Amino acid sequence: MDERFEVCGGTAEIGDVDAFIRTMRGIAAANGTRIVCLNADMVAGVAHVESAVRHAIRAQESGVMISSALEMEVLLYAAATRQCSVAIEFGVHSGKNRMYICFIPPSKNAISMMNAYVQFNEGWEEMDDEGGERLARLFSITPAELEVVGAERFTELVLERVALLDINK
Repeated sequence: MDERFEVCGGTAEIGDVDAFIRTMRGIAAANGTRIVCLNADMVAGVAHVESAVRHAIRAQESGVMISSALEMEVLLYAAATRQCSVAIEFGVHSGKNRMYICFIPPSKNAISMMNAYVQFNEGWEEMDDEGGERLARLFSITPAELEVVGAERFTELVLERVALLDINK
């Protein structure tokens, strides 16, 4: 467990994405933390989210961030891309959201305040076939690659893509 951040699972019905993000920023600012929400359908579980957060923190600490905000840097690493327009798709959207919520650094008070907007629950580690196919397309994971390493190591292939962003900077 990395003490620099905390990742929680949650759901929220979001009508106005901009208003939701403004609310999160207000809660974050009031509690000395950063809050990043990632669409659970776009990531390969909590290990993927934690890897993206660790890489983003390291980039910030090293002064080599692609973006000017840690929140966007997390999304860029989660998407394994330098393109903000692609990474933004890994965030929240209008409608029902299943998400991972990251608090950097952890803040029990921020989590408590977020209870008004998010129903916290466990994350989603199991991926259905549709989700696996979507992520394979997003991260350019080929059937041949899966055949070589085995489908049970799918998440490891995604984490490899996340780590490769450092090289592709």
